[in-house]
Amino acid sequence: MPRQERRQALVEVAFRQIAERGFEGLRTRDVANEAGVNIATLHYYFPTKEALIRGVVEHAMQRFRSTLEPHGSSADQVVNHMRAVRRLLGKEPELGAVMAELSLRAARDPAIAALLEETNLAWHRMVSGLLRRALRDGHLREDLDVEAGAALIVATLSSMTLPVLNRTDRMDDALGELRRWLGAPLPAEPNQSLD
Repeated sequence: MPRQERRQALVEVAFRQIAERGFEGLRTRDVANEAGVNIATLHYYFPTKEALIRGVVEHAMQRFRSTLEPHGSSADQVVNHMRAVRRLLGKEPELGAVMAELSLRAARDPAIAALLEETNLAWHRMVSGLLRRALRDGHLREDLDVEAGAALIVATLSSMTLPVLNRTDRMDDALGELRRWLGAPLPAEPNQSLD
């Protein structure tokens, strides 16, 4: 198996284990066994458990980055990102489970906290860039504080990884209200509502 494919296979096994068993159930020996490699091979790709977890977070963030659609107006891109994250979490509940597990662990593990902070800052910068363009193009409330708006979007979307909040009706209500607060027009999309 090519190097990159083997590395990805190890990450995907670890991702599934966290989704199924929680963070405490992640065992590097089990990851190696399920991926069909020995523990030395796993350590070649991921010298520490923290490195493997970084790979899992990168994999999760790649799934979230897949929700960015660079077409449409700047306001469409903001609303479409929110819609796409909601759909992604509905289609891939294990993604929400992994992010919730990592978020809970971050409260007790400074390395994971730093890793999640790094990814959240990157997400915040991306969303604030989308909002800045939409505001400049006249698609949002003129008095919108872009940084606060980005923080609210990231916090709302992040909270949807928590099982108690991961209900389609609640997600749609929250995102619809967020869209109204932003003053963003709702782009047409068949069979999809945001409010």
